[in-house]
Amino acid sequence: MVLRQQSGLHATSMGEAGPLVAFCHGLFGQGKNWTTAAKALATDHRVLLVDMPNHGRSAWTERFDYVDVADRVAALFSAEDPVALVGHSMGGKAAMVLALRHPELVERLCVVDISPVDYEARGEFAGYSEAMQALDLSTLEHRRDADAALTQAVPSPTVRSFLLQNLRRSDAGHGGGWAWQPNLDLLGRDLPALGGWPEEALTGHPPYPGRTLWVAGENSSYIEPHYAAEMERWFPRYRKVTIKGAGHWVHSEQPEVFLEVLRRFLAADR
Repeated sequence: MVLRQQSGLHATSMGEAGPLVAFCHGLFGQGKNWTTAAKALATDHRVLLVDMPNHGRSAWTERFDYVDVADRVAALFSAEDPVALVGHSMGGKAAMVLALRHPELVERLCVVDISPVDYEARGEFAGYSEAMQALDLSTLEHRRDADAALTQAVPSPTVRSFLLQNLRRSDAGHGGGWAWQPNLDLLGRDLPALGGWPEEALTGHPPYPGRTLWVAGENSSYIEPHYAAEMERWFPRYRKVTIKGAGHWVHSEQPEVFLEVLRRFLAADR
């Protein structure tokens, strides 16, 4: 693995040869959420796992804005070596905005369980943010203590495990206690922007001309039939695949099926 820092972003690279593939995670995630897929692809691809702004080991910002996020991620790439860009949820929206603003950088695009629309407030993410912020980190001795404390607010063990990947022992200078890696104050405050779509900022940008794969979880509400018109408007070459038995975290809930779908997409017309 090779670590990279650019435009305030932390990224991990795997693989030494082949087409470039980059992964953008969702809200409260980290680049390493994609490790299983990355290791599988790294045998014949160069893979980049990006910690998005205000997450993981990447820099914090003053506000959340999809255009700013997209432009920061775009700085990792070049038109001479365009990327196959994969994004889930928040990372999927950022990937879409990047492809629309910098199409020369994106050879093809995979959008996972998100649509180019302005969603109404998503109560589950507001609840997760509030639960994480309410946790008294000074009382924790072990990670399992945090898991127990979050059980009522976050009943799903899968979701709790995902959220608790963000909990880290802080430096010795902080007494060796626990700390959250994401910028919870900003992310909680700017949830409306996270759920939104920067329509005004994209005015004048033409549709993205490249291949686009739109992956939906069968049990998720983030991709609905009536969202297809907006997908067609912005990404006219899109193809939709629905993965059975998956909810919003498609790549975690059905990793083998997701990887096979992604592999076929990456190999098409190479």
